[in-house]
Amino acid sequence: MDIPDFASVWVSPMEKKFLTPVELSERWGGRVTVRTLANWRSSGKGPPFAKLEGAVLYRLEDLEKWENERVVSSTSEYDRG
Repeated sequence: MDIPDFASVWVSPMEKKFLTPVELSERWGGRVTVRTLANWRSSGKGPPFAKLEGAVLYRLEDLEKWENERVVSSTSEYDRG
């Protein structure tokens, strides 16, 4: 059985390309919990994610794009959908 090479995923924080759900929750200051991220994944909401050998990972590039798409100038622009 070949073992996947995850070396490109588990690198130093400066070079990191993926975040785990725990790390993503921490990135957002704990305002979005790991459980909420799981609910979003099951309902098709939230940022894109990958599953590698059962591990859920969020690509940093996708997260930054998703976050930038949600920047608003006023609360009237905010879409909760």
